Amino acid sequence: MRAARIGGRQAAVGQLTQTGCEVSTSTIPRSLVWATDIDVMAADRVVARRDGYLVIRSPSHPEFYWGNLLLLDDPPAAGDGPRWERWFDAEFGREPRVAHRTFAWDRVDGELGAAREEFRCRGYGLEETVGLVATSDGVQPHPRENREVTVRALDLDGDGDLWEQVVELQVASRDDQFDEQVHRDFCRHHLRDTRALFRAGRGAWFVALDPDEREVVGSCGVVVTGGRGRFRLVDTAAAHRRKGICSRLVVEAARRATDLHGARRFVIAADPGYHALGLYESLGFRRAERVAGVCRLPDGSATPSVDS
Repeated sequence: MRAARIGGRQAAVGQLTQTGCEVSTSTIPRSLVWATDIDVMAADRVVARRDGYLVIRSPSHPEFYWGNLLLLDDPPAAGDGPRWERWFDAEFGREPRVAHRTFAWDRVDGELGAAREEFRCRGYGLEETVGLVATSDGVQPHPRENREVTVRALDLDGDGDLWEQVVELQVASRDDQFDEQVHRDFCRHHLRDTRALFRAGRGAWFVALDPDEREVVGSCGVVVTGGRGRFRLVDTAAAHRRKGICSRLVVEAARRATDLHGARRFVIAADPGYHALGLYESLGFRRAERVAGVCRLPDGSATPSVDS
């Protein structure tokens, strides 16, 4: 990794290990959403502290838009657009496969600063995310949860057909602007990375199965790092929504992550307008954070924005 000097002093560089422990506190974001975003990245992820921001890299996945970014300490002010882009180019310019630009800021109050004025005109999409948090003993079953499905963790070295169904469930839920096969390859790559974390004892991938058909009707991962469990890609097959499957899946996954992997609190990140926010709140989660960032795709187009 190239050492970059931005804004004067070069600060400590830390690489997160599979245990998530060997990292300077200066490289851990204040926000639980951003901290757990790092937790769920591949084991070779690297976080570096600069003056005023963190550089977050995913060396094995350079095309991952939200895995190669600058996380600023504060939201953008007037005139920050060109300056932040220069910083990004200084950090990632020698990696041609990082063809996007992504910036976020480590605030939990939803403050946007001059994000719209500075970045919309440059082709960026604005992403806002709600962070919901629950303690392990605060996650409660829903009275109408589905009791017909079977919820279990996938075998890391088996269940090949079920892992492939999880991929297809994620592909079916993609945004329409993303190519189907490209997104399928992306999902397979991320699941391989996540399974490597699970092999280190850091959680599991859970599915809700139709026991008669061996069909995956719901899916989510939980990655546990230092007692915090981050839910990943909670999803229900379109034909099986509004049947209490998601609520059963989330509660069972939280219980097993607590019992088997030492999770003490859980984080779910979701779009502010996501239909399941109320469901998560009914299970014991509370809205604790609202974070934001901007991203421009390699072709110059914006990633989907919640308010566009």
